Amino acid sequence: MKQWNTVAIVGVGRIGGSIGLALRQREMAKNIVGIGRSQATLRAARRIGAVTNTTIDLNRGVADAELVVVCTPVGNVVETVNQAAQHCPERTLTTDVGGVKRAVVEPLDDHLARGCRFLGGHPLIGSEKTGVLNARADLFDGRVTILTPTKNTRAEDFDLLEEFWQSLGSVVIRMSPEEHDRAVAIIGHLPHLSAAALAVSLPEQYFRLIGGSIFDATRQAVGDPELWRQMLTLNRDNVLTALEQYGSKLAAVHAALRDDNQDELLRFLTLAKKNRDALGS
Repeated sequence: MKQWNTVAIVGVGRIGGSIGLALRQREMAKNIVGIGRSQATLRAARRIGAVTNTTIDLNRGVADAELVVVCTPVGNVVETVNQAAQHCPERTLTTDVGGVKRAVVEPLDDHLARGCRFLGGHPLIGSEKTGVLNARADLFDGRVTILTPTKNTRAEDFDLLEEFWQSLGSVVIRMSPEEHDRAVAIIGHLPHLSAAALAVSLPEQYFRLIGGSIFDATRQAVGDPELWRQMLTLNRDNVLTALEQYGSKLAAVHAALRDDNQDELLRFLTLAKKNRDALGS
């Protein structure tokens, strides 16, 4: 396991804070610099032990970094990585944790200043919980992290980040940025939109009747609207395809009920149960 001298984490929220806590617990880094815009958040990160140093100045924060992990909203990743490359040591490796990859990887792939390199990443640990106070050192244990190398990615960079995430507890999967975005449109972005659509469809006069099933089905809708606007926009084509496929399934149920087609309705519900059971608990 590589021992890093200095890791800079840009954006010390739930994911960034969890990375910091895991690095410290596993003694993987001597210095962990938390970089952010909110002094209150940075103070909280220091208080829970997620970082060893903090700053609101990105340029200063990355000045000694061997690895920069960008945990900002996905719409800010490209600008942040480009700025960091101007001020970190030459040939520094940078990665991110964003939920969209092609729109981030393409402008950064083999285009950074001073020999710095970027390799996109995405730990699949989505939750409605946000903020550094929800950070946990075991957040990545047994969870999948996707790395999205390109033809320009150096093998040693992939190996470094694969080991990094495995050391934090993750199971690492390799995908192209395009394949990643197609996958998350279905497994991440579509469920959020489904929860949001259900939430906005609830008549207010029935709010007092709502119980566990609706809470569970709409839980994802409490995610940060601006963050989700960015992800959905950046992955628009794949999300539209997923919505079209989902809409065709809803249309089939609608037709089965309208036509009193009991066989089709039972077939649909049986397949849904079979697929859900296959996913496990």
